[in-house]
Amino acid sequence: MHDKHKPVLLDEIIKALNIQPDGFYIDGTFGRGGHSREIIKRLSSKGRLLAFDKDPDAVMSIGSDLIQDDRFEIIKGSFTMLMKCAKQYKVAGKISGVLFDFGVSSPQLSDIKRGFSFKYDAPLDMRMNPTEGESVANWLKKASESEISDVIYEFGEERASRKIAKAIITVRNQTPIESTTQLVEIISKIKPSRKQDIHPATKTFQAFRIFINNELEEIRQVLPQVTDILCKGGRLAAISFHSLEDRIVKRFMRSQSKPEEHPIEIPIEEDQSSIKLKIIGKKIRPTNKEISENRRARSALLRIAERM
Repeated sequence: MHDKHKPVLLDEIIKALNIQPDGFYIDGTFGRGGHSREIIKRLSSKGRLLAFDKDPDAVMSIGSDLIQDDRFEIIKGSFTMLMKCAKQYKVAGKISGVLFDFGVSSPQLSDIKRGFSFKYDAPLDMRMNPTEGESVANWLKKASESEISDVIYEFGEERASRKIAKAIITVRNQTPIESTTQLVEIISKIKPSRKQDIHPATKTFQAFRIFINNELEEIRQVLPQVTDILCKGGRLAAISFHSLEDRIVKRFMRSQSKPEEHPIEIPIEEDQSSIKLKIIGKKIRPTNKEISENRRARSALLRIAERM
């Protein structure tokens, strides 16, 4: 199973992490382990890799190669547990590199029963961990029109958010919205499909997925933890798939790479010790060759920073 999944920006990630054979690395988004396997290949017997994933299917898919590798361990849970685990393992301030591949993975999209994709008829779920929280279908049963509209606009950047929310409420008053197909039909009536455009349901599905999994808030929570667990020269590599994720990463890296700001009227010299990160290079996009081989890669964006 893991051989078929093609991790995005693989060569670029390995270069970005500047892997030290004896280092301790963290893969915050294990997925199907494509990035993890390449990191492990470059570690000595002293090197270590700790991975996180809150999707039980991802954790179950590890494969015997990693299960039997003493250098590897996976934690079933959110990467927001980063600092807690670093303290537990007594490695805070000693981590050589942290990798994040944000968003939904290809196996999650193609698993029909999960309801992430508008291409298949499936229960309207979208939870990264189906054993926790509530599904999109359950949330839609009770959310107000303005709540639905706000989520679609804020997390999907969808201009037709109000019209879609109104249509959802109209249908909901007649019958519960419990499948992906029902949701697609509602959206398609508001936004007819045009050949050259992305699918009319793309932005709404993205919005509901981000909202139900609290994705952006988790990114905001984990990034400050990274600067506190990295060793000097340790690298942070983050792959984003849309502007909302990338904006958070970009702003965080910028804020950590400048001295602390004081009001102009206070005569304090800039404190260079408050600079925690150095931004490495410019944002990296996949090559045309990678995009032709893996359509999912087309919107990927990699940013790299190094601990000062």
